[in-house]
Amino acid sequence: MMNVLPAFKENPAFTIGVELELQLVNLQDFNLAMEAKDFLRRLSETVHPGEIKPEITLAMIELNSSVHASYQSLMTELRAMKSIVAEEAARSHIGICGGGAHPFQKWKEQRIFPIERFTHISEQYGYLAKQFTVFGQHIHVACHQGDDALYLCHALARYLPQFIALSAASPFHQGVDTSFDCSRLTVISAFPLSGTPPWVLTWKEFSDYYDKMMTLGIIKSMKDFYWDIRPKPEFGTIELRICDTPLTVEKAADLAAYAQMLVHWLLDTRPVLSREIYLTYLFNRFNASRYGFDAIFIDPLRRKHIPLLDDILHTCQQLEPYAKQLDCKIVLEHIKKAANRRENDAAWLRKQHTLFHSLADTVRSQTERWSRE
Repeated sequence: MMNVLPAFKENPAFTIGVELELQLVNLQDFNLAMEAKDFLRRLSETVHPGEIKPEITLAMIELNSSVHASYQSLMTELRAMKSIVAEEAARSHIGICGGGAHPFQKWKEQRIFPIERFTHISEQYGYLAKQFTVFGQHIHVACHQGDDALYLCHALARYLPQFIALSAASPFHQGVDTSFDCSRLTVISAFPLSGTPPWVLTWKEFSDYYDKMMTLGIIKSMKDFYWDIRPKPEFGTIELRICDTPLTVEKAADLAAYAQMLVHWLLDTRPVLSREIYLTYLFNRFNASRYGFDAIFIDPLRRKHIPLLDDILHTCQQLEPYAKQLDCKIVLEHIKKAANRRENDAAWLRKQHTLFHSLADTVRSQTERWSRE
């Protein structure tokens, strides 16, 4: 039976949730450890909030939060989940860490987690499936209806370079310093259904598009779209998929709250959408991945080149009333501090490598930071 597009679930506005893909690490050589099956089996015997699930290869797990109205409750749950995972990891002699890419694992050595969906992806995409051993944070923000979700998918596209720079945590990949702050997105870009949603502005139009893609045999469900941002009708959310997994759950919560404030502001002020944002989207995406806080943002509507750092600080200023309303002013302080100091996780990882002159010791420091903070 052909899958149909789910109805867009009605939700209390602006609730948030996150998914965090984490690395399992061998504590002898700090390479990835393909231990997800046994590790998840042991975790299943422990009562914990949220969900902890497999990901596409055996050295990955995914933490899914519950739905939260506030930054504070999300932070509390993420800290609890982190503690439970860290305790089980210590008992199992496995390291856990964030970061968008493991610095020196070899994709050809990875193995696919043996469930039907991941096996299908491996058969469909070949070697790209194992290259998909990269680690991202997905952020869900609720909205009232499908039309709002599509508005947000396009309105937020202009801000996604900010999320790339703020979350960047994959400077090392396949044993080298890539010279990118975020190398992870180059892997995602290889998939044919990556990029951005089509320029449709109503849920009816999107449903028609979805039906055509289904009829053509290109997709089987919404999960087959690897867009940087997409509607999630069964949750009643929009899902930002652009971020590297941060090195701490505190930063993960900050990024989710920043998205929550942006959604609130966009739906309040309703800036007029323009398709011209996509004239520079891929270039801005590349610049943010490559240079992080030092990137230049090209605004196609105002025909201006703007330091991405200035764009972030200006956005923080616009969001101050919403930070007060949502009781998360501390989040804007964290974001402004990181931007002004040009301190994202990529910079921290490079400092660790400079200190130790060893990628293995860099990973060790990642695992220690995950457990400690």
